[in-house]
Order: sequence, then C-alpha cells, then structure tokens
Amino acid sequence: MAADYLQRILTARVYDVARETALEPARILSKRLGNHILLKREDQQPVFSFKLRGAYNKMARLSPEVLARGVICASAGNHAQGVALAARRLGSQALVVMPLTTPRLKTDAVAALGGVVVLHGDSFSDAFQHALTLQAERGLTFVHPFDDPDVIAGQGTVAMEILRQHQGPLTAVFVAIGGGGLVSGVAAYIKAVRPDVRVIGVQTQDSDAMLQSVRRGRRVHLSDVGLFSDGTAVKQVGEETFRMARALVDDYVVVDTDAVCAAIKDVFEDTRSILEPAGALGVAAIKQYVQTHRLKGETMVAITCGANMNFDRLRFVAERAEFGEQREALYAVTIPEERGSFKRFCELIGPRSVTEFNYRIADEKVAQVFVGLAIQKRDEAGRIERHFQKQGFPTLNLTDDELAKEHVRHMVGGRSELARDERLFRFEFPERPGALMRFLAALHPGWNISLFHYRNQGADYGRILVGIQVGQGDDAAFDAFLSGLAYPFTEETHNPVVRLFLR
Repeated sequence: MAADYLQRILTARVYDVARETALEPARILSKRLGNHILLKREDQQPVFSFKLRGAYNKMARLSPEVLARGVICASAGNHAQGVALAARRLGSQALVVMPLTTPRLKTDAVAALGGVVVLHGDSFSDAFQHALTLQAERGLTFVHPFDDPDVIAGQGTVAMEILRQHQGPLTAVFVAIGGGGLVSGVAAYIKAVRPDVRVIGVQTQDSDAMLQSVRRGRRVHLSDVGLFSDGTAVKQVGEETFRMARALVDDYVVVDTDAVCAAIKDVFEDTRSILEPAGALGVAAIKQYVQTHRLKGETMVAITCGANMNFDRLRFVAERAEFGEQREALYAVTIPEERGSFKRFCELIGPRSVTEFNYRIADEKVAQVFVGLAIQKRDEAGRIERHFQKQGFPTLNLTDDELAKEHVRHMVGGRSELARDERLFRFEFPERPGALMRFLAALHPGWNISLFHYRNQGADYGRILVGIQVGQGDDAAFDAFLSGLAYPFTEETHNPVVRLFLR
C-alpha cells in the first residue's frame, strides 16, 4: 500500500504554490522534556497550512476544460484557502462551502484569494453534504479535502521533506488527524522509505472519528464533534484514508483542550509563532507520549500543520494553557468565620503564587473561599489539598472540574434564598445569531431562569451556565424539553461546587 503511493508522492506537483518548510528544533520544549523535539513548520506556508499541497496537486491534474467549468470544495477553513489559491493560480473559479462556525479569519482569507464562500451547517460534514448538492446542480468538479489519492499524495510531500531534512535517528512523527489526508500521505511515504519510524496519529477527545473507526474496524459517524480544534472537526473520515490509516499508522494519542492550549503556548515560547488548535495537536501529543512512555533522549517530530488562529480565541487559550501545563490548581476551602482564621489559612499558602482568590461572606459560622495556586506539577495539587485538610480546613480539589474552571471561578458569592427548585445546566451553544433565542423560545413560560452566566471565550461555541426553576411535578416535561434540544448539555445541579458556592 505504501509503495503504491510512493511514486505519486515523488511526482506530486506542489511546489508551484507550496514551499519546503523548515524542520526546526523546539529548544525550550526539548530541554524541558529531555528529548529532541523538531517542528515541521507547515504553519509557514503561504496560506498558513499544509492544505495547499494536496489541493494544488489535485487541481493541477485537471484538464483545462474541467478547470474552466470551475471547482467546488467543502472545508473548515484551511483546505478552502488552498483550493482558492490553486484556482487563482490555474485560472479557475472556486466555490467554497464552509461551516457556519468557521472563524471569520478563514472565511475572509478565502474571499481575499478569490474564492466564493457559502456558509452552511455546524461542522465540516454538514458543509460537505451541501457542497455535493451544489456540485450536482452546477456541474462543478469536487476537490475533496482528504479522501482523494492526489490530495493524499500532495500531503505526503511533507514526510518526503522531513526525511530529507533529518536523516539521523528518528523515533516518531506526530500528525493531527481530521479526515485523515495528512496522516495517510505521511504514513505512506514514511513506511515506504523508513518503516522503522513510527507514525502517531493525534485527535482531540471530542473529535476522534479515526480512532473510533480503527478500533471498530469500520468507519463510524460521530453525532457531534468538538469545535475548538475546528481544523480537525470531522464527523466521519474518508474511505481511502481509513483504509490507509488502519494499515499504516502505528498508534494514536488523544489530547484534551487544556493540553492543546498549553501546546500553543509551548510553540509560542520557542518560535514566537501562534498556532491554531489543530496545528498544536502534534506538540500536545508528544508531551503526553513522552510522559506515558517515560522517554529520554529520543528524537520526535510534530507537524505544526496550521496557524489560522482567530485573535479573539487567544483569551481562551491563555486562560486554559496553565491547566494544560499543569501549572495551576483550584480549590474550594472552608474556613471558620472567626477572627484569625483567614490569616491562618493565608499562612498555610506560604510563598506559593496565588492566581485567584474569591470570597464573600455568606454564613455566620463558615466561609467558602475559592483559591487558585500556581504549581509546578499536577501531583502537587493533591498534596496541597491534603495539607489544607490536615491543618483543619476542609478542602475540595477543583483542578479537573469543568464547572469550576469555566464558570464558578467567576461567580463566587452567587447564593440566593430565592433560587428554590433550581436546576443547573452547562450548555454549549454555537456562536451564531439565533442560537440563544431558539433556546429561550423552547422554554415553558412556567419555568423561570434563575441564573445565567456566559463568557465569550473566542471559541466557535459559547459555554453557558443556566439555572432554571422547575416546579414540583414538572421534571418529566422538563426532561422532554432537554431531550428535544440540539445543544450538548451537562446537568450540574448536584455538583458539590454548586452546593458550596451557589446554594
């Protein structure tokens, strides 16, 4: 299989528009991990992503007659820019269908390259289906973002450059996976030329269609995908990419949002460049892989595959990077509401750096304090919790509690005697007009919103905490309302954080 693609990759037409990007050391990260980490800087391509390689290789092989009729593609952003750039270079017209959740940075970039943008659906898969409809209606040629041999071969030139640029010992190459085009091309070339080098696919916890497909032995279709790493938000991988990944990819690593944010920060510290979330997956995976396998002195490559980052999203990245780096711990601490107890607790904290401290008097006997502390390693969080407990301060470690990290840390002191029969939910709303009104319109007039907390974090979806007062006997109707919503939600009514700070 790998040999079949070798000639395709060696003869791929990519360098009319793409450049051979640098393979450069991440010196700060390498020193910290005790391994030699190299970054394949595909974020430095003209469209800030590797995607133009495959798009151009595909389109350069189309006949002049086909190009004259025009092309169409579906994309979460980066492939769209590659197609638009290739169309401009080859004298064709590109119609680009993108999800409604696509960052404006990417839609504007496509338009600037001459592509005609159509927004449709919440994910790549939704945009893909609409693109197929428009293709049939208008007689255009579809340029697939990943499930096409010419596209895969174009992406495979990334691996060709890596092995030419680094001919010494190489343990593994870490590759982000959305639909699977990049990992298929990279794996095909590496396994044909240096089969000893491991190819590690990387996905996020909420968009792991390839991993689930490989485990089940068939392509699966995810009902929902996370939108933070929009470049890899694919509900179903391709037939050809699944076939190749299943045969050629050695292993998979799944990373969470906090780890990706920390990886963006790592790359910035080494290069002063800012990656988009998908572009940082490889770095996040290397850190996790090194820790899991206790590696020392190995050489590994992360393909930094994209840098189309919305500036507004940096607020969210900066806030969560400390958790991903395991450098901040959060606690709910109960202290006696008496003179001297506050000072005694602060003395326990000692020289540690306090990142957050929230308190409001609410009871005659005890006070609940929300504390953030800087730490060096994740296991410190547990030791600090035990230390506080031993000194007579009941403590709850909130470092891994999503409700605490996203909402409650900004809402301490929100108790109300009026919030009877209240149920609390975290919702994820797509960041587009009408999403909130749809939610409100579906609410029964007898249910009262008793709490509403929303922070625009620069992501493609809003995280909202809602308190709703549901009368006795209405639980069944309310549960039916929840099941009819299209928004992901988590009930937090019985979360201990709610009892400590909001009840």
